[in-house]
Amino acid sequence: MRDILRSRALEDIPHGFSTRDGLEAEDILANSVLVRVTQVHSAHAVVAEAAWDIPPEADAIVTATGGLALAIVTADCAPVLLSDNAAGVVAAAHAGWRGAVEGVLENTVDAMCRLGAQPASISAAIGPTIAQSSYEVDSQFRTRLAEADHRFLAPGCAGHWQFDLPGYVAERLRTAGVGWIDDLSEDTYAQPDRFYSFRRATHRGEDTGGRQISMIALPR
Repeated sequence: MRDILRSRALEDIPHGFSTRDGLEAEDILANSVLVRVTQVHSAHAVVAEAAWDIPPEADAIVTATGGLALAIVTADCAPVLLSDNAAGVVAAAHAGWRGAVEGVLENTVDAMCRLGAQPASISAAIGPTIAQSSYEVDSQFRTRLAEADHRFLAPGCAGHWQFDLPGYVAERLRTAGVGWIDDLSEDTYAQPDRFYSFRRATHRGEDTGGRQISMIALPR
């Protein structure tokens, strides 16, 4: 049986975050159609009404159409699944530090609202993500953050800091008005037997191609 992670914030919606075991659309909703985008670390969110022949470049997918399994892949960046159950709108977002800084989460919420969602009615789950204790950044990275966001940096070794990506993502969701945020608190870097990690693989000189996949769908 696959090791599939689920969030209490989304318990009424078909969804799942994979481990190294992988995840198929059928695992979350029978007869669903997989919908993906070409991820480019952007702030772009697109609305899906059907699967694309050629996936667009984007880092978030939003739909109000039943039977579509929205999927994004990650290997340290934050996978975020969102739902407004009452409005019947769901979304999947890929939030690395760059996309988060540029507004991918706010753009995702805005796209959901254009389909009838209300921010306060949205629940969001943050899946397996590199944790602050595993995410060392340098002074150049620090300058890319607004000064008010330096609270997400903890002192590290000389000239370096530890960045709290899931904490930063959660704050961006709160700022967007999201009503319920659940962080699964699973560190991709620190669990090599369970998760792929781009940074860990780079440090070890291993293949960096492994990815987790996260999905969410509306029943037909």
